Amino acid sequence: MLTQIRGLHHVTSMAADAQENNAFFTKVLGLRRVKKTVNFDAPDVYHLYYGDETGTPGSVMTYFPFPHIVKGRPGTGAVSETAFAVPEESLDDWRDRLAGAGVGGIEETRRFGEKRLRFLGPDGEGFALAEAPDDTRAPWPGGPVPVDKGIRGFRGMTMRLRDGVATAELLTFMGYREVAGEGALLWLALDGGNGADVIDLEVLPDAQPAREGAGSVHHVAFAVENRAAQADVRKALLEAGAHVTPAIDRDYFWAIYLRTPGGVLFEIATNEPGFDRDEDVAHLGEALKLPDQHAHLRDRLERSLPAIAD
Repeated sequence: MLTQIRGLHHVTSMAADAQENNAFFTKVLGLRRVKKTVNFDAPDVYHLYYGDETGTPGSVMTYFPFPHIVKGRPGTGAVSETAFAVPEESLDDWRDRLAGAGVGGIEETRRFGEKRLRFLGPDGEGFALAEAPDDTRAPWPGGPVPVDKGIRGFRGMTMRLRDGVATAELLTFMGYREVAGEGALLWLALDGGNGADVIDLEVLPDAQPAREGAGSVHHVAFAVENRAAQADVRKALLEAGAHVTPAIDRDYFWAIYLRTPGGVLFEIATNEPGFDRDEDVAHLGEALKLPDQHAHLRDRLERSLPAIAD
């Protein structure tokens, strides 16, 4: 069993409109945009990162906003819901805030006894706010949400699968343990993690498969401390029979990737070097940052990428 994984690092999804996406996460959810860069493989598309003050691993939601992308379809083989941790007794305020912003799909619920508020993102993606009274992580203090109500980071995420056995085995190998079951749901948790350390598997054998598009989660990244830990994880996964990519430099972290038995793309990302490697913390997310291989495209990209009003 692996011991190097600390919980989630980031979750990356796809959107249809960069401005709408930016406004939702910064003005409605109160997260900080910590990086404005471009997709490594499609530099005509932004890669936007939102999180806490410094983009601490376990707090960062990222998006590729593809103009004219088709809408995704929920289903199996995909992440169905991403949950953020908020303080106890804050959900009433959040319900009023989300309703006032015209957010859809608002629903109060409980999962394994945990109070949650479910809602939909601008592209129909599933989110939840989960009360986590013991979460001591600090929210972004410079946003529109009061600090005593603010998002602390991820709580976890839910994967919807046709068969959860093999994926549960993989997660157990990665250090997670089964905590409880509830109907079609299996709750797994990582002891001693970074707070973003809960994963639910929702097994629906007869559900239709997901179709990737706007609102779909592209991949889920798990955090390891550094490249040495990442190399150990890669070696162990390869020896266990997984197909894992070599390490790839993503400027703010190093990444390896593997496709899970249930179809979800996993990434293992390093906590180093961090989002302040090319910007002061006071000015994170303000300037357009480009990977070295796309630096020669700056003039064209600054003209062609849609403006994002802060």
